Amino acid sequence: MTTTERPTATPADQAAVAALPQRIVAAWGAHDADAFASVFTDDATMIITGVHVKGKKQIRDFMAGAFAGPYQGTQVVGTPFELRQVGPDTILLLTEGGVRSKTETEVKPENVIRASWLAVREDGEWRLAAYQNTPRD
Repeated sequence: MTTTERPTATPADQAAVAALPQRIVAAWGAHDADAFASVFTDDATMIITGVHVKGKKQIRDFMAGAFAGPYQGTQVVGTPFELRQVGPDTILLLTEGGVRSKTETEVKPENVIRASWLAVREDGEWRLAAYQNTPRD
């Protein structure tokens, strides 16, 4: 039997992928759907609160509506707890966080989520090909 060793992400790749959630946090904080969508590939998939959205434009449109509606006045937080390279240009990142109101200092326990972020390198830049979250508990 042969084994295949997975490539190891360079420190620069790890830093670039670990920065993706912070770009999402900043875009969410500004309620900027364009900046939010810019983190994704053109054909990305996002599953958030059980809703499946496919494509960068559709992600942008969904978030614009969310920022004007149910997520108005909210902030999102997320902390990476696992990062591993699964292919030469593919890294899986896992985070824990959630959505909170601007007056809350922490995410309520019932709102804590864990998320999977599949990052791919396109034209030398790391972007999200897929994002999915689920309640922690």
